[in-house]
Amino acid sequence: MNSLVVAALLLLLLALSYQVGLSRSRAVAGGSTLKMHSRPNYHGLMVALWCLVPALAILLIWFFVGDDVVRSYTLSLLPAEVVNGDPTQLRDALRRVEQISTGFGVVGDAQPYENAAGQALHEFRLLTFWAMVAVAAGVGIIGLVAMRARIAPRLRARNEFETIVKVLLAICSGIAILTTVGIIASLLREALRFFSFISPADFFFGTVWAPRFAATASGDYGQYGLLPLLWGTIMVSAIAMLVAIPLGLMSAIYLAEYAPRKVRAFAKPMIEILAGIPSVIYGFFALVTLGPALSALGAMIGVPIRATSALTAGIAMGIMIIPFVSSLSDDIITQVPRAMRDGSLGMGATKSETIKRVVLPAALPGIVGAFLLAVSKAFGETMIVVLAAGNAPILRFNPFEATSTVTVSIVNQLTGDTNFASPQSLVAFALGLTLFGMTLCLNVIALYVVRKYREQYE
Repeated sequence: MNSLVVAALLLLLLALSYQVGLSRSRAVAGGSTLKMHSRPNYHGLMVALWCLVPALAILLIWFFVGDDVVRSYTLSLLPAEVVNGDPTQLRDALRRVEQISTGFGVVGDAQPYENAAGQALHEFRLLTFWAMVAVAAGVGIIGLVAMRARIAPRLRARNEFETIVKVLLAICSGIAILTTVGIIASLLREALRFFSFISPADFFFGTVWAPRFAATASGDYGQYGLLPLLWGTIMVSAIAMLVAIPLGLMSAIYLAEYAPRKVRAFAKPMIEILAGIPSVIYGFFALVTLGPALSALGAMIGVPIRATSALTAGIAMGIMIIPFVSSLSDDIITQVPRAMRDGSLGMGATKSETIKRVVLPAALPGIVGAFLLAVSKAFGETMIVVLAAGNAPILRFNPFEATSTVTVSIVNQLTGDTNFASPQSLVAFALGLTLFGMTLCLNVIALYVVRKYREQYE
């Protein structure tokens, strides 16, 4: 209910302030011989901003401090012996008061002072909420009046509004950059704590992954060799790419260049439906259907294939990634100008030669981007590998055997009761930092390839 009231208030202030700005701008334009610098809609937008921003500021301030104010008031309603007594008793008393104040009725074991406090808290919340709404509306009206008074023929409302938009866009970009920096900093800080327990050489070049969840008396935390997990990640991702890239790219070329319009209208949505299926469903499919089928096929040809193996997880992951490669590649291919195709065909090239020598080179940057997205998704996939790869962190090169990946080990190390002062949990941050480094290397390689081939084409 409170959220609806706040939303209604903001919408009302927005509509009112915009209309006031429009009306004032037209009135000033009609009563002045000078030409207005900005159109009336910019005056309306500026009045709306001057009205909404102060009101939103009041609402945000109450959002951050309101809970503390309510808690302090609730504590003032309770007897001193309860507030200063057992924390468990205080917590139970606050819970009962909260239940009473929110309309769940009088709790059976509530004390009289708790019933009184619940009723008082209910009234206090109503009073403070409507007071906050009134203050926000009042501040917004003050901003409206102030900006309305500024409207004049020479007011550069358009310039001011565009400056505000630029500042907001810069703030959004800064938030995105700071978020990335914060993620990297948090990973790096916790990874450095992990390396205070385990040597970086043992981690990056170790061939055995056998962490202990409790250190021995001699301080042995187990073995944290990354290579089995790294190789498992690369092997599963490579199998997925061998499935997704050819099928996805070939289907994109067919849909964009060869398919009749009716076939394209039916086939493209059907392929993209795969992108909406949760990865856990692919994991169940691999575990229940694909894995046993591959195992039976291996038995027929005399090759031992485990039902849960790198091959099973890679094929299931590749099927999941096909729509990403296909959809993005199709969009890029269809954006190649028609004149380029016509010029190639006019020079005597066949349809396939035009696609190979003109369309694909022109679309190469976007196609590489699609491949990069697919590889990054394969590196970060968890559920399929958890269910279908066998969770065996052993360094082996046989894709028909069980394996494990970096993401699966992160989940394993953070599952259950975790102590973030021990290497058993801190290793998850080192693994995450390694995964980030792998993705960064892929970005650098893709950028190099795109620039190289784009320069050749241009």
